[in-house]
Amino acid sequence: MPGFGLVDAPWLPARVGDAQTTEEFGVLGLLRRAGEITEIVVDLPTQLPALFRQVLLPIVMDALGSPDDRRTWARRLVQGGFTAAEQDTLEDYLQQHRERFDLFHPETPFAQVAGLRTAKDETKGSGLLVAVEATGNNVPLFSARTEGDPPALSPAKAALWLLHAQCWDTAAIKTGVVGDPQAKSGKTTGNPTGPLGQLGVVMPIGRTLYETLLLNVPIGVQERLGAPQWTRSIGPEWESRTARGLLDLWTWQSRRIRLVPEETDDGIRVTRVLVAAGDRLSAPPDWEPHTAWRAERTSKKAKTSAPLRPLRHTPGKQIWRGMNALLAAESEETASFQTSELLDQIRGLQDEELIDAHYPLRVETFGMVYGNQSAIVEDVLHDLTPLPIAALQPGSDVHIAVLDAVEQAEQLAQAVNYLSADLRRAAGLDPIPWDKGQRPGERLLHLLDPVVRRLLHGLQNVADDDTVERGVQAWEATARRLTLQVADSVHSTVPESVFSGRESRKPDGTTVPGLPLGVAVNDFYGRLNRVLPRAV
Repeated sequence: MPGFGLVDAPWLPARVGDAQTTEEFGVLGLLRRAGEITEIVVDLPTQLPALFRQVLLPIVMDALGSPDDRRTWARRLVQGGFTAAEQDTLEDYLQQHRERFDLFHPETPFAQVAGLRTAKDETKGSGLLVAVEATGNNVPLFSARTEGDPPALSPAKAALWLLHAQCWDTAAIKTGVVGDPQAKSGKTTGNPTGPLGQLGVVMPIGRTLYETLLLNVPIGVQERLGAPQWTRSIGPEWESRTARGLLDLWTWQSRRIRLVPEETDDGIRVTRVLVAAGDRLSAPPDWEPHTAWRAERTSKKAKTSAPLRPLRHTPGKQIWRGMNALLAAESEETASFQTSELLDQIRGLQDEELIDAHYPLRVETFGMVYGNQSAIVEDVLHDLTPLPIAALQPGSDVHIAVLDAVEQAEQLAQAVNYLSADLRRAAGLDPIPWDKGQRPGERLLHLLDPVVRRLLHGLQNVADDDTVERGVQAWEATARRLTLQVADSVHSTVPESVFSGRESRKPDGTTVPGLPLGVAVNDFYGRLNRVLPRAV
């Protein structure tokens, strides 16, 4: 069976410049042209952080090291791509580890265990790797296949789904394999999800692949880099432990896996796999760079915060609605949130004027929603938004404008929800429960979403305080118009016959006078004017 070398074989589709079509690259070719590549194209958004953490970032950092200080980092940014000398170093590094990057190597297959097998030499369908395919208890709502019809994965697809499984695999029971002393009755229980499944992943994104790689490289961490998984031997046995450095964390082998390739008329394909228990991360370390953090006080009187916990993303909630966490500086010891290490690093770079305040930074977030004791995938979370670098500076005009706009959006949604509740009470009906149906506030937030993103994009290019003020005024005017639009739709559902408000009856038999429509509408306009003072 021929191998499939990830170093040179074309397996990563990417766009170069403004091209609408994609080219396929091996790892070395991708890094050589990192300054030209604008996007890596994947089948599922959550494959992207898996690719960066399991392959691209560890290669770059293990070969070239961590920048010693911010000025060194800034010099690299100005380069716009890897220098000829750096490319040679990367090539030498990949040449040194070339065998370990062969997907089907007979002794050291990439991110797998050679010869991994069960006592009965059983395997399962390749859908076990693919989060959107039906397999076992994991039956996605819109799956086009059944478990008996596993997908025939090309080596390129199999490689990406292999990385995805190491980062995002579901929890619960895994197949027991020969050589695993902790397997019992042909299975291993108590497996957690993959390490990224326990985070709300936050990645800063640049204009090119090179800039994105650099934005995701922590500065001054050379002493705690550790080593990536391909520098050591991995067998079927596993352990629970802490991460031994950043590269160990990024290339964490949360599963023991073996791909089973076969020759077909279409070339090598993978339809059978074996997925067993892997190393268990005792806890995400507080130096994990790809997540924001929550610090909850144990009581109102407590003077210190509890240990930081990774802040996971909320389903159905756009990234900008959590901007208070993304913009929380790590120096704020009493804050409930802390931003990611990488965003705080960008704040420090801008503070020293080592990165342009108008740099078109974007933030991409990824998450997974699991169900049934984390044994199935219920939803994949993904969002991408502009983030003004100036907003990372606490107390700056842009920082205040961004947080104010986010708070205003939430308050406007609350205002139309209050209006809906008041009008329903006037009609003798109960308000819409917060956990059932769609309340009008959610419709408003959906309409405000592109407006907030446009404001964030505009604030990346502000020249002075007047520009910020004009942007905020435009935001408030548009927000008021859209809020009134939703309020009108809510008001139109109430019959004119309830102008004075209908009486409602309590469970004890007493009656409550109805709320007049005029009072409800007047209360709504009062809230609206308080939330948007510039648009009154």
